[in-house]
Amino acid sequence: MAGETILLVDDEKNILESIERLFIDAGLRIIKSTSAEQALEFIEKENIAVLVSDNRMPGMKGSELLERVRVVSPDVVRVLMTGYADVPTVVDAINKGEVFRFIVKPWDDNNFMQIVMEGVEYYNVVRTLKMGDETTLLSLAQTIELKDPYTRGHCDRVAGYALAIADRLGLSEDMKKGIKHGSWLHDCGKIGVPESILNSQGTLNEEQFGIIKKHPVWGADVARKAHLSEVIVNIVLYHHERHDGRGYPSGISGNDIPIEARIVSVADCFDAVTTDRPYEKAKSMEEGMELVLSLKGTNFAPEIVEVFEDIDPGEVLAGLGEEHDGHYKD
Repeated sequence: MAGETILLVDDEKNILESIERLFIDAGLRIIKSTSAEQALEFIEKENIAVLVSDNRMPGMKGSELLERVRVVSPDVVRVLMTGYADVPTVVDAINKGEVFRFIVKPWDDNNFMQIVMEGVEYYNVVRTLKMGDETTLLSLAQTIELKDPYTRGHCDRVAGYALAIADRLGLSEDMKKGIKHGSWLHDCGKIGVPESILNSQGTLNEEQFGIIKKHPVWGADVARKAHLSEVIVNIVLYHHERHDGRGYPSGISGNDIPIEARIVSVADCFDAVTTDRPYEKAKSMEEGMELVLSLKGTNFAPEIVEVFEDIDPGEVLAGLGEEHDGHYKD
């Protein structure tokens, strides 16, 4: 992230200088602008990673500036600063996809820095995904895993289990390629989830779980901006949906859930419960399989579970070069 360019926009120079001081040691290049019109000129000339703009300015408002930037330079991550009175307007802008985050004045310095750094990370993820080769995709997935230490190797194992299911279903090579890449990237939306939540030792409160539940939508947005395939987007967006319609983020059910997402949701769950997590020790492969079978018809599509039941997870792990605690099948 070193060297990325941040554009700050506010009609008050003292505010721009105060913000700039926050990032003295961050290794970022800071550009300042006192008007939206000038900011648009910078957008045309510079490779901007994150744009932070005040909302209430003479002439063009910050919200209008960010809307224009979304059209002319959609990769720029857009952050809006606002007073309390403008919060409903900003929330509406977020829902329309015009704003990545918003900062309420007066701001907390640490929160301000965290939002900008998350924006830079988001920018770099999209830019990296656009390269599109397998080595880059896997490397990015492994980097995202570092935010959540218990998931080390998770994306590769999920891909292994999901491809074993896809093989037995006789899916096409193109579909299997999408499933592999989607498995690697299924949790890419976690770039927007604070590590304090990902690594929480206790039960998440309602607000924290609400943030977790947004990661499929955030991830799908990243995948779309990187022009990844529909199969990958579907996996990222729908891997937490349930067969009975009680999942998230959309609450769709049954065959309305794309088959690629139905497959990865089973693989994802099995690997999660057979891996140590901050709040729970790993189950054995036998216990993990029993859990998946118990969720057949509620969380998971029956036809996918029936196929997965005939797979030897130990052989899948052996194929990935990982140690395991013995075969599920003798």
